[in-house]
Amino acid sequence: MNTLVMAPVLDDRFGAGKVVSRIGVEAAATTFGPGDDLLEIVEHRCKVEPLNCVLIDEAQFLTKEQVFQLGEVTDKLNIPVLAYGLRTDFQGEPFEGSKYLLAWSDNLKEIKAICHCGSKAIMVIRLDESGKAIREGSQIEIGGNDRYLSMCRKHFKENFLA
Repeated sequence: MNTLVMAPVLDDRFGAGKVVSRIGVEAAATTFGPGDDLLEIVEHRCKVEPLNCVLIDEAQFLTKEQVFQLGEVTDKLNIPVLAYGLRTDFQGEPFEGSKYLLAWSDNLKEIKAICHCGSKAIMVIRLDESGKAIREGSQIEIGGNDRYLSMCRKHFKENFLA
């Protein structure tokens, strides 16, 4: 299948324009910023070659307008869109992109993460250099397993509210 992989330009952990899985599988990606029109990008790409799918990594960083544009990709261009991202930030607040994806998506499939206690992890905490939970700061700070830890709601509250 010919898939257009897209990732936010601000996620440059592995270099701009690259998506890397936790197990090391990587793919080149078209980057986008908050002001980019994703429908326009996909339409332009379709003029070059037919697309079977659009895959969005770190979808929490989409804007409300971009989520709407991705709906147009599906509704007008008949191209499926798969979006992967977090529901909430390290303070338990929804990201803009996640909020509208949850509201407007045709189909939601949750990829389960597991808390250290064995329960389903639905929250994430941000860690400082010494491994302690951070309670304040910018909503967006790029990092991986070294900076973030998935937790169930109970352990999130114990760490974040402690």
